[in-house]
Amino acid sequence: METTKLDLIKKYNVPAPRYTSYPTVPLWEDDLSERGWVSMVKKSYEDFGDKEGVTLYIHLPYCESLCTYCGCNKRITKNHAVEAPYISSIMNEWSAYLKVLDTKPKLAGIHLGGGTPTFFSPQSLKEMLDFILETSSVMPEAAFSFEGHPNNTTREHLQTLFDLGFRRVSFGIQDFNLEVQKAIHRIQPFERVKEATDVAREIGYDSVNFDLIYGLPHQNLETIKDTFEKVSLLKPDRIAFYSYAHLPSAFPAQKSFEQHLPNEAEKRRLYEVGKEILQSMGYLEIGMDHFALPKDPLYLAKENKTLHRNFMGYTTSPSKILIGLGNSSISDVYYAYAQNTKEIDLYKEQISLGHFAISKGHLMSSEDIQNRNLILQLICNQEARWDFCYYSKLGKKNWDKLKIFKEEGLIDFDATGIKIKKEGMPFIRNICMTFDQRMQEKESQKFGFSKAI
Repeated sequence: METTKLDLIKKYNVPAPRYTSYPTVPLWEDDLSERGWVSMVKKSYEDFGDKEGVTLYIHLPYCESLCTYCGCNKRITKNHAVEAPYISSIMNEWSAYLKVLDTKPKLAGIHLGGGTPTFFSPQSLKEMLDFILETSSVMPEAAFSFEGHPNNTTREHLQTLFDLGFRRVSFGIQDFNLEVQKAIHRIQPFERVKEATDVAREIGYDSVNFDLIYGLPHQNLETIKDTFEKVSLLKPDRIAFYSYAHLPSAFPAQKSFEQHLPNEAEKRRLYEVGKEILQSMGYLEIGMDHFALPKDPLYLAKENKTLHRNFMGYTTSPSKILIGLGNSSISDVYYAYAQNTKEIDLYKEQISLGHFAISKGHLMSSEDIQNRNLILQLICNQEARWDFCYYSKLGKKNWDKLKIFKEEGLIDFDATGIKIKKEGMPFIRNICMTFDQRMQEKESQKFGFSKAI
């Protein structure tokens, strides 16, 4: 009996990582001391820094109100007196990295994430960024971006960051339906989003991204169609269309609306319809969850096979060195990963004492690096090459999985490599799991990954 698409959707609707790293954070060995981390940062910059530079991710965790769907690390407060001490800690942490590198590092990019980066005043952001830029050498192709909440991203925010070199802004939209917005406690009228988008373009930003989510409470086909109709009026350059991850045990606020969530079949249909509408609007699919217009650098990077993926998602930056500043931020220096403590006050205390605020880390083995490179190729390019040594080391269980994927029309593979077919794109995370040696070693354990599709 022929396997239908619906059969495959049911079969592969299992927990799976998004592979913004390999190994994924729950599978890190936590085998890295502060001294070891310093050594890996130095080695990485010596090997890659001069050519590729450093990309910075800066975590700005404060929000004025709680969005109940959110799984990010954040602290809710209306007290803006928290800005100055936190900015000071970021600058001190960057100073510590400057001492480690013992040079004026080349800067390939900056991304401000959160939380809500635009919780911080333009003046606070400028103070922090002025210091980073003064102590770095900005590369000609450097890309600066930030996440903005449409309700509090002011013209002054946009102008200040533009003057500092930022050219891309990502607005968290999620959905335009008022009932959905009320359920997730994120009410932002279309008019406000339009105003923020128009001002960004007027100032000169050359890339505007919208984050949208499917699977939220009260969403149905009509609300999704209405949301995309409004999106079409603003035509952002990029769109991230994410699956809502329902994890009420980790994020109790999600319990407030779980009786209004679409079921798995309904959720999948929301994605299918949304994707069809996006493609009819001229957007092209970029790996998982992402869509871009044909002239956008993200799509051009995909076409040129220079697309990269890290903890910030898909990026055009080729840098192998991502340094995370701020509480809960994650750094990737190719040879090792490290995550800062999630607790804000502990982060600030550790930084004030002259320590890196690392709470967890992972030293990469040669096998880790090999598996990561292959998974990254699949995630970014939908194909990967392997040598005979890697090909011959794949175990029988993995071979059996690959053969099944091939029989189902999802992939092709031979002794030289593997290619994911168009039909296999919705199952790319499942396919990547075939090469996840760390997960296979601990497959009996349960981890809080979101659904694969």
